[in-house]
Amino acid sequence: MSKITFPLKSVFILASISLLATAYADTGWQAVPDKMMTRWGRQVTPDNAWREYPRPQFERSNWKNLNGLWDYTITTKDAATPTLWQGNILVPFAVESTLSGVGRLLTPEQALWYRQTVKLKPETGRRTLLNFEAVDYRSQVWVNGQPVGEHIGGNTPFAFDITEALKQGANEIIVRVEDATGGAQLRGKQTLEPKGIWYTRVSGIWQTVWLEEVSARHLADAIISTAIAPAAIMIAPQVKGGLKTGEKVRVTASLGWKKVATAEGTGELKLAIADAKLWSPAHPDLYDLKLELLDARGKVVDTVKSYAGIREIGTRRDAAGHLRFTLNGNEIFHWGPLDQGWWPDGLLTPPSDAAMSSDLDFLKASGFNMLRKHIKVEPRRYYYHCDRIGLMLWQDQVSGGKSPKWTRMLPNPVDAEWSDADHAQWLAELKAMMDELRNAPSIVVWVPFNEAWGQHRTLEVGRWTMAYDPSRLVNIVSGGNFWPVGHIADDHRYPNPGFPLEDKRFADFVKVVGEFGGHGYPVEGHLWSKTMRNWGYGGLPKDKDEYLARYIKSLDLLAELKAQGISAGVYTQTTDVEGEINGLMTYDREVIKTPAKKLAKLHERLGPEIKR
Repeated sequence: MSKITFPLKSVFILASISLLATAYADTGWQAVPDKMMTRWGRQVTPDNAWREYPRPQFERSNWKNLNGLWDYTITTKDAATPTLWQGNILVPFAVESTLSGVGRLLTPEQALWYRQTVKLKPETGRRTLLNFEAVDYRSQVWVNGQPVGEHIGGNTPFAFDITEALKQGANEIIVRVEDATGGAQLRGKQTLEPKGIWYTRVSGIWQTVWLEEVSARHLADAIISTAIAPAAIMIAPQVKGGLKTGEKVRVTASLGWKKVATAEGTGELKLAIADAKLWSPAHPDLYDLKLELLDARGKVVDTVKSYAGIREIGTRRDAAGHLRFTLNGNEIFHWGPLDQGWWPDGLLTPPSDAAMSSDLDFLKASGFNMLRKHIKVEPRRYYYHCDRIGLMLWQDQVSGGKSPKWTRMLPNPVDAEWSDADHAQWLAELKAMMDELRNAPSIVVWVPFNEAWGQHRTLEVGRWTMAYDPSRLVNIVSGGNFWPVGHIADDHRYPNPGFPLEDKRFADFVKVVGEFGGHGYPVEGHLWSKTMRNWGYGGLPKDKDEYLARYIKSLDLLAELKAQGISAGVYTQTTDVEGEINGLMTYDREVIKTPAKKLAKLHERLGPEIKR
């Protein structure tokens, strides 16, 4: 790629200490008009779009947010580097979204290009990292005409060390993206033709872009684990290039403002925690961590902030012989919604951090103790909010690729045939998700497959997942073709919950209803589209009283199933999404169909342990 020269539109300055404010020209940017918006979306501007630090469990002080207006253009896939740009796009919102200011669908035959200028003062002995929280789906990045990296996968963060490509003053960043939204590509609920349970596709940058400056010797990662008997936090720090002779890492744990433990060394560090406060939905206590890299003279050369929740996930049989979930040694019934994480104005991108946490606060106030994050990986701050308020998470892998015939819980299932190359990419994306989210105490279950979507090599995937993270439970396939691997047997039933309890094949698995409900209720003035099919499972009720009666009937049936051995229920769903109007809230989050306090009261019939 040849270097491009152009007049500056947006300028960022990164220095080792002082980070100067962003200055925008008068571009006339606005959100795409005449589209459904949330109250948070209406407040978004190029100056306030996603300003929060994006990586709460590995936080440094010296960073710079690059969200805001970038130049963009769309070309054919075989086109050379553009010399003309079609306008501005608001990063981090996908090009198809209202909040991007573009609202244009990217086709599989096209390429999406971004351009930004960053004014830098590189300092000798320091490194500059360019971080992308998520770009859908294949991306290439250049800095000052030099290629700095490529990435495949639309759902997890990646970073490039761009130090060698930098110069004093203005530095040009170019990003090129392709997004097929089909084939073996993992895409979740995205589709080229939205309808039913499939939604508007998302292309390009859809989470925060940011720079951080680090010392040449710096902490690259840390693996955090915990134990409850005796209580301890274990930290396995990873240093870029490995620890050198004389270097070591020091970790300090605090609760509130009080330091409770410290340790230093060259391997995994163990902090014994006296009188530990264990993490649970009822008591989501978090310990603050400070990680420091010390050179051979004992000087601190890098500092990172993190946190941990001390908790233990498991299973045990109850008096009737049914396997039940446990948290910190106590039986707990998992009760929560299917949560798609879609927004009318941002699509996969919440309009703001406040909007994202508002959904979670509503669920917590409604008496749920968990949620199933459905076919989506959220921004990393989402998991921080779940950790902070105490919501357990079942985390799905994003789906895609060939699917077998869906036989649900019947014997003798068949897997789809996948090539070695496609499977390797699928597994790489699963591993990347688990690596990025492994330290979140709220995540208690991994869900590699949903129904039969892209289900392949099930036994192999299940065994790999269990071995890779033995600290959590594995629901190998929620509602899909059952194979005897993992910890959970999961059936989907609509509209009312059910499970083949008589089948002895499930005796050694925790039995759950991973989806049910989906009771629809349309709210006039809050529909995504009046011309498309607005639907819910089991048909639409004649009025709100019937809607509530259907919800209560499903709850009562779930309570009966719980007494017979069911250990979790997942209700579809948190919000309406496009033509699906089966949410507890409307898609724009303006109307809560049943107040949170009333829901919490109704949910008491599922037993007191949902409040543990």
